[in-house]
Amino acid sequence: MKLLVVASEPMEFRGLLARASSPRPAAVKADWARTVTLGEHELLLLANGASRRRAAAAVDAGLCCYRADALVSYGLCGAVDPDLAPAQIVVATEVVYGEARYAAAGLKATRPHRPGVVRTLDHIAQSAEEKRAWRSTGAIAVEMEAAAVAERAEVGRLPFFCIKAVSDLANESLANDLNAVLRPDGHFDTIKVLGSTLRHPLVRVPELFRLWRRSARAANRLGEFFADCRF
Repeated sequence: MKLLVVASEPMEFRGLLARASSPRPAAVKADWARTVTLGEHELLLLANGASRRRAAAAVDAGLCCYRADALVSYGLCGAVDPDLAPAQIVVATEVVYGEARYAAAGLKATRPHRPGVVRTLDHIAQSAEEKRAWRSTGAIAVEMEAAAVAERAEVGRLPFFCIKAVSDLANESLANDLNAVLRPDGHFDTIKVLGSTLRHPLVRVPELFRLWRRSARAANRLGEFFADCRF
């Protein structure tokens, strides 16, 4: 099976790349593109920044040169269900953006995971209060790209899967304003991140390191889970 897999950052693919073979650059108009083999599957991995616009552009570029059998939205998410733990795997049953709703295909996996509704936002959910509000809509997690991948899958009549891992928790408010340092290309401005963090180092530096450690753990857990999936 040929899978086109879309994330926002290359680091989200670390766990998957550790378990794949034959990685090679792909000639796709995206910030980062690789083809790999994983078991019986051939994968085109694309990381093109955070946002629906960047994810849609990645899918469009990938489908121009890759005959995918299915599309996958992959990467990190924020928990809005307080029962979700760091690095826990979320498999969407449905992706929601505004009033639009997209069904996600089921998959077979022996590793633990949490099925549920994933909501796509146009920003990073920063506060516990906002996360509680999104939880009240029925979502268990939020992120920024899945709806665009789902919409492209619907147009192309392709199966759509959404597999995420938790990086921040429902009861946490972020001291670092990640929305303020997110560039138009969907990537974080490192200089602005450091500048903002060092202005309030006692709170923001530990939080930044905590998020980095969780993200690395979540990326590895994603790779383990994906390698075990049957699509």
